[in-house]
Amino acid sequence: MAETKPGKGGGSLTSGAGLAALFVSRPVLAIVLNLLIVVAGIAALGGVEIRELPNIDRPVITIRTNYDGATPDTIDKEITAVIEGAVARTPGVVSISSDSRAGQSRVTIEFDPSTDLNAAANDLRDAIGALRSLPDDADAPIIVKADTNSDAIMRLSVTSPTMPIERLTALVNDQIVDRLAAVEGVADVDLRGDREPLVRIIIDPDALTARGLAVNDLTGALGNVTLDAPAGQVSDQTQTLLVRADASAKTAEEIAAIEINPTTRVGDIADVVFGPAERSTSLRMNGKTGIGLAIVRQAKSNVLEISSGIRTAVDELNATLPDDVTVIITSDDAVFISSAIESVVFDLALATMIVVGIIYVFLRSVRITFIPAVTVPIALIGTIAAVYAAGFSINILTLLALVLATGLVVDDAIVVIENISRQRSLGLGPRAAAVLGTRQVFFAVLSTTVTLAAVFIPISFFPGTAGRLFSEFGFVLAFAVMLSAFVALTLVPMLASRWIGSGTHAPSRNRIGRAVAGFGMVLERLYARLLDASLSAPIVILTGALLFAAAAAIAYPLLPSQLTPVEDRGFIPISVRAPQGATVDYTAEQVQRAEAIVNAFRD
Repeated sequence: MAETKPGKGGGSLTSGAGLAALFVSRPVLAIVLNLLIVVAGIAALGGVEIRELPNIDRPVITIRTNYDGATPDTIDKEITAVIEGAVARTPGVVSISSDSRAGQSRVTIEFDPSTDLNAAANDLRDAIGALRSLPDDADAPIIVKADTNSDAIMRLSVTSPTMPIERLTALVNDQIVDRLAAVEGVADVDLRGDREPLVRIIIDPDALTARGLAVNDLTGALGNVTLDAPAGQVSDQTQTLLVRADASAKTAEEIAAIEINPTTRVGDIADVVFGPAERSTSLRMNGKTGIGLAIVRQAKSNVLEISSGIRTAVDELNATLPDDVTVIITSDDAVFISSAIESVVFDLALATMIVVGIIYVFLRSVRITFIPAVTVPIALIGTIAAVYAAGFSINILTLLALVLATGLVVDDAIVVIENISRQRSLGLGPRAAAVLGTRQVFFAVLSTTVTLAAVFIPISFFPGTAGRLFSEFGFVLAFAVMLSAFVALTLVPMLASRWIGSGTHAPSRNRIGRAVAGFGMVLERLYARLLDASLSAPIVILTGALLFAAAAAIAYPLLPSQLTPVEDRGFIPISVRAPQGATVDYTAEQVQRAEAIVNAFRD
């Protein structure tokens, strides 16, 4: 029975016998090799990246330029077109899109997936820095390593019951925005509800005309309102003093006292008022007026790491800001991502326990159950090392792959241990049964592993977004299956040669054991009858299979399709659309009425 016959497949059987005999006779080698897999996986677990989905972000950079008072046509001709021409020559550019609106230009550049985003941003800065044809009154272009049209991953609000909105805006710009923008992975911090301090010059036309002046005269006088220029230095034998000409006007009274001509001052023909700018946006948090901050992440950055950094920054800011100023996180995508990952990890642990329980139900031996059960953690933990080595991440899809792999990785071990158990029941000794049993199923285990890997690996090469999304999924499944085969052919024979008993199942003495055994016998008899019927009527079986295949082909086009399923994140957006031409104040008033309705549903 142990003889190896020459012919097709004989080499594989001989190799299987030699491999099994090696690890059965050298148990320390089998243990060390498998422990190395576990240690590598545990070490990789501390360094592997954790995120919601695989990194499928496009390398995108946005160039934003503000030009107050300019019409969309002016923005398009004088800014957008100029910037598009400058960046078109940057290496790696795939596409350029732009948006020109009143007062603002936005140019979005998408690069080849292999492009280094930092190097591309530097190339764009060089290209923009060489421009000399932008309008003098336009702000300097701002380069953001993200698509600024994308949704924010976090939203914060800054409120104060006592501080005026213009002072709160200055505080946010001076202390909060820079701190949040410094967090690794943050591309931009977008403000909502801010109102910059503004000086209003309200001209009296009658007074202006009575003095024979024009608006240009007033404009010229105000041109030096912020004069602050170096005026040389004064030196003696012991020191040198720098001289500065400072004629800045910082209060309404100082501006009103500026001379237009020897007989007229600004205050004679106009009223000077300090106050906040007109509202272009408005934000309310729990009924309080404040300033909102939207955190836009960089392309290819990690939401969980950004969330952790932002939360740390918020704690630091709340500790240093004035007592009446509070920074609150109103929404955070990382909360849902973390809960989703925790849910999948729980499912993974539950699947592992269910698999072990089912193995015990059918094998009815603690010792025999223990051996294939060991292969599950070894294969899954070892797969983490492969994920880290390949530069992938722990995400919902890779964790789902591990959940699916939980049932697959024990298949090889069950096949090996069942055949070894059968050899023991035929009278062979523990070591002989382990070697012979492994040899007989060596090629079956190997071919099953290669077949499964051949099914999963092509998933990693799907084109487009779906391919990039599922590439890690296919790789993780394939590697988990290959690791399970290695464990089944190395560790399982060694453990079986020392742990397995006689290979026979003693009659169970408890009621549950007898019930399980009886149920198994009923299923065995039922399967035998179904198998006899199938073999007796092959035409019926083939016809049924074809009918099921036809039904699947008909139903497939009727099923809805989408990249990812709709998720409930516990967030309900409410949109209020005002009539055309409505002011911000009018819209804010209507939103407050909506707030009153929603507040009735608060706990």
